Amino acid sequence: MSKRDYYEILGVDKGVEPKDIKKAYRRVAMKYHPDRNPDDDQAGDKFKEASEAYEILSDANKRAAYDQYGHAGVDANAGGGAGGNFSDIFGDVFGDIFGGAGGGGRSRGGPQRGSDLRYTLDIDLEQAVKGATVKIRVPSLVGCGDCDGSGARKGSLPATCGACGGAGQVRIQQGFFQVQQTCHKCRGRGTVISDPCGKCNGQGRIEETKTLSVKVPPGVDTGDRIRLTGEGEAGPDSGPSGDLYVQMSVRDHVIFERDGKHLFCDVPITFTEASLGGELEVPTLDGRVKLKIPIETQTGKLFRLRGKGVTPVRGGSTGDLLCRVVVETPVNLNKRQKELLDELQQTLNESGKKQSPKQSSWFEGVKSFFDDMKI
Repeated sequence: MSKRDYYEILGVDKGVEPKDIKKAYRRVAMKYHPDRNPDDDQAGDKFKEASEAYEILSDANKRAAYDQYGHAGVDANAGGGAGGNFSDIFGDVFGDIFGGAGGGGRSRGGPQRGSDLRYTLDIDLEQAVKGATVKIRVPSLVGCGDCDGSGARKGSLPATCGACGGAGQVRIQQGFFQVQQTCHKCRGRGTVISDPCGKCNGQGRIEETKTLSVKVPPGVDTGDRIRLTGEGEAGPDSGPSGDLYVQMSVRDHVIFERDGKHLFCDVPITFTEASLGGELEVPTLDGRVKLKIPIETQTGKLFRLRGKGVTPVRGGSTGDLLCRVVVETPVNLNKRQKELLDELQQTLNESGKKQSPKQSSWFEGVKSFFDDMKI
């Protein structure tokens, strides 16, 4: 076995954290794994070398001995690196990639869990704000009723796989070490079906469309999810079902816009109402309310109706409704109306007062801009 520095083999510094040693070993081992380099003999040596380094540095006592005495302090413990302890290392480091004990995708304790599903639920703003119960139809794989999910015809049972002895995995010699692989005959199930169920063709599952009632809590927004436990796909071999995630998508509203817990709406008013003031009825999600328009109201002014917004689904104070005033220019004027507007404009010009505050400040800004350009 090589006497290269173990830290150098994994490409880490001596004071590195244990979690970083594991990450480093995963990176090196995946790079030089013999299955990925079948024609490279040196890759196997580097893989074995990395395994020895990880075995020492992942053990706190062995690492301390190595840090103090070097290879002399751990040679008796190294044991050839890829020997008796390699399978434990393999399962620990690669379990999340290969599915636990070597790639079957099946837990040691029982049947495989079914897949999770996602369903996008389109709802109206009113439903999102106040809550609702909505029925949905979801296509999914469910357990076959004829065979109770076993895949075998009623009255028969699946037989133990002769290739793997029911383990679902077989050991294959790869040079100096053994690798566990999913059994090609039973595909990891551990059993084979000689007399398959006629309804599900031996799969143990059939596709059905389920009708479910989804309770939408008040205050949800686009992107929020509701999990329905056990309403996903049924697991193979009568395994537990996955979950169904219902994701909210709130439709655009013809009047209101939502920003978090606040609602916005545009309120069109006439030129006369903006000038002389008045009182309007404006809509809210709880009904109509009176909104008082002060005299000389400018377009774009916001009026806040407190507590007329949304109560967040995760709690907190209720938002507000902000009404944005839009002053409309009159159209389709007759001759007399035009004359009256001309007279109004003349009286405004003759008054000598600044009666268009934004226009006056805008022209002053334009004048200042051009004056600066002349300098």
